[in-house]
Amino acid sequence: MKSNLTQEIAAAAAALRRGAVIAYPTEAVYGLGCDPSDADAVARLFALKQRPATQGVLLIAADFAQVEKFIGAAPEAAIARARASWPGPQTWVLPRSAQTPPWLAGAHAGIALRVTAHPLAAQLCRAFGAAIVSTSANRHGQPPARTAADVRSAFGDELAYILDGPTGGLERPTPIRDAIGGEIIRA
Repeated sequence: MKSNLTQEIAAAAAALRRGAVIAYPTEAVYGLGCDPSDADAVARLFALKQRPATQGVLLIAADFAQVEKFIGAAPEAAIARARASWPGPQTWVLPRSAQTPPWLAGAHAGIALRVTAHPLAAQLCRAFGAAIVSTSANRHGQPPARTAADVRSAFGDELAYILDGPTGGLERPTPIRDAIGGEIIRA
């Protein structure tokens, strides 16, 4: 079984490297993901979701090193606040660095980041070797998918890969907070 899961994670990471959009389980819902450095892949993800690109997306990672390059000038206290909650189900908005592709942040000045504690999502980031885009697996305005079957129902064969596995059991998508001021952006 473990070897099969390893093969599935490797296949999902390979799809990401090819510029594909995939689905995978996260802390509360299934996420849609792609390579954040691939503008075409991010554009496909927005088209699949039927969501305006001005909304931006968040990135998840297996460890802080995978998100560090996306963080611009920020007070040490803000970075410490985020790091104290990671890995875990907390997304933080931090100032974005010049290395952050503009298509990730949309109309926002910052970038939303999470170091996930979800085992499959973290393994996927490790296998890919970098942070990945993470946005709920649903069409804009529809409820997010909570199972691989829900993803298939919503997207059919439009996705290159669906990494099947359990979500982390949270009732709601992870909270999003501003790391500098602490304000809640999404409860």
